[in-house]
Amino acid sequence: MKPLFILLISTAWTLIGAQYYYQGLMDYLENRLLAIEDRMQLWHEQFHRHHTEMLDFKKLAAEAMNGLRNDYSMMYKNLEGASVQVDRVEREMDYVESQTSPRACTNRVNKVVEQEAWGPVEREEEEEEDWEVLHSRVSDCAEIISGIRSVKILKRVGSSKGMWTRDPRSSKVYIFNGTSGDTLHQFNSVRDFSRSLEVMSSGNVKLPSEWNGLGSAVYNGYLYYIKKEANADVQVVKYDLLRGSVTETAMFPVESQASLYSLNPETVADLAADDEGLWLLYTPSDSEPNISLAKMDAATLDIEQIWDTRCPRENAEAAFVVCGTVYVVYNTRLASRSRIQCVFDVNDIVISEEAPLIYFPRRYGAHASLKYNPEERQLYGWDDGYQIIYRLTMKRKLLV
Repeated sequence: MKPLFILLISTAWTLIGAQYYYQGLMDYLENRLLAIEDRMQLWHEQFHRHHTEMLDFKKLAAEAMNGLRNDYSMMYKNLEGASVQVDRVEREMDYVESQTSPRACTNRVNKVVEQEAWGPVEREEEEEEDWEVLHSRVSDCAEIISGIRSVKILKRVGSSKGMWTRDPRSSKVYIFNGTSGDTLHQFNSVRDFSRSLEVMSSGNVKLPSEWNGLGSAVYNGYLYYIKKEANADVQVVKYDLLRGSVTETAMFPVESQASLYSLNPETVADLAADDEGLWLLYTPSDSEPNISLAKMDAATLDIEQIWDTRCPRENAEAAFVVCGTVYVVYNTRLASRSRIQCVFDVNDIVISEEAPLIYFPRRYGAHASLKYNPEERQLYGWDDGYQIIYRLTMKRKLLV
């Protein structure tokens, strides 16, 4: 009996211990669950607060965006109005410039009054003698520019600087992309060029040497370009575009590093073609402040005559020749409106009253090049990568 009693007592104590153990475990688990519930309640409250703050922020952001949209719309309308006003002011300026007295630096032999007579203090014999001297210098080309008739922006292709031109004796168009290279791009017409997707889609003409600067010219089936090599004189090269060969070269006594236009320092010389033939604009040295002009024989590249135009190189961006008259275009370092500010007539006919200060319509930047076509009476301009055509209006010179 005694062992059985001991076994019963031991079993009872074991059961009592297990009961206390499980009760403690249950209490522990209950406390943990209560702590988790408290934590979940705290998270729920924090989530609700953050959600409320997010909604408030979203509402404020939407209101701010609506305000910005309204401000943008108002600013856009103001800018459109300002653009309309600027265009109107520019048109009024162009009209005023066409009506007011011109300002230009021009070369003239003597003053001539509007009645086409000499000053009253001169003797009759001197009048006849001076008239003969002046009249002998008059060429068959008797027109000067009176204004810009219209502007056509053809497209934008290639580099920010370049040159394009059309042969006066054909419809072909030639593109010089960049400021130097040994390749030019040829198109059959202006229409073909306008429809092309890029410059490289044209027929390329590979030259035997590099052209330098933006002073090339195409005239009567020939390409005339400037070749500049290190430690060598500047050369004018005549290239037959039909046969694909160089026919003539001529050395020109100028400094290879002297820039012709201060705003386009890559150009050391500029070839131009007009009704009277081929011309070369250059500067003898970097210390010379003015632009010089030379009349060239288009066949042999011989220099026939040289003039000092007295048109400064400073702030000049381009120049072109029309009927033996040089028109130099000026701008500012921070590109503004290009303007013809200096005119030089090799025949000494154009006087100050005939040389208007012509402004080009404000476009994108500054002209890298301007090339005149005497058959169309148009300028082919390259402005910050845009190819532009300016149609000119002409008038007869006073004494012709």
